[in-house]
Amino acid sequence: MLGARPLFAAEIAPQPTTLTCEHMDMWSEGEETKAICTGKVTVTGTNLLIVCDRLELIATRIGKDSGAVPDLDKFRYLLATGNVSINQGTRVATCGRAEVFPREEKVVLTEDPVVADKATDMVSAGDRITMLRGQERVVVDNPKVTGPPIKDLGFEKKEQENEKAKSEGAVEPPVTK
Repeated sequence: MLGARPLFAAEIAPQPTTLTCEHMDMWSEGEETKAICTGKVTVTGTNLLIVCDRLELIATRIGKDSGAVPDLDKFRYLLATGNVSINQGTRVATCGRAEVFPREEKVVLTEDPVVADKATDMVSAGDRITMLRGQERVVVDNPKVTGPPIKDLGFEKKEQENEKAKSEGAVEPPVTK
């Protein structure tokens, strides 16, 4: 039955990688294709959306056609700058600068990085955030983490009730060991 359980990353059908922008300068150097994209840059792919003002990329060349935009698995390095937003699954990351290392399955966020996970209601911020794909691991330098409220365990209530009872002249129960 469709929708009976959530799709996991491995179950998502691969989607073509698409890059759109207002301007792109692309060239080949040896075995690599390099590009600088500016103006409303958007990259979409399988379970991925990157939006930024500027994107630099380095990819392994595909055949002799140096003008083709490479598949995401051919990317070696991406540098997104300016109003960066990365959406992947339940996580949304925002920052001023994001370095993507696809072969290492690592993303490094700097310049006021924030990662919000809708599934856990956790928000992580810090000086530098490193996200490691496949490990569900996030490493944060100088972290500030905000999460959902923790249930009141009632310790203050008991203390307040005891103080109220004392002030009303109630006798304290004997302490048992």
